[in-house]
Amino acid sequence: MISPIRNTLIAAAATAAIAGGALAEPRARIPDDQAVKTVVLVHGAFADGSGWRGVYDDLTARGYRVAIVQNPLTSFVDDVNAVRRVLARQDGPLILVGHS
Repeated sequence: MISPIRNTLIAAAATAAIAGGALAEPRARIPDDQAVKTVVLVHGAFADGSGWRGVYDDLTARGYRVAIVQNPLTSFVDDVNAVRRVLARQDGPLILVGHS
């Protein structure tokens, strides 16, 4: 079962991607009692972290803390290590979102 929080994030990411990062309507802020308030975004090959700009803008406007991993794309091991470094710096529960 997919949680409502995850559904909301997936919908926000899809909307931002379809609209080129410009969302048509303002999004409600996340509830204060929501456990997950951090999102880590990871890009795939042939791209960089800037591709997440629209999603970043939407999520931060709603109150999420967002980190974008800038993969070096030099090797799979280097990319995994970059993600691990960013994850190690986060506090509390988070949602990890990847795109290839």
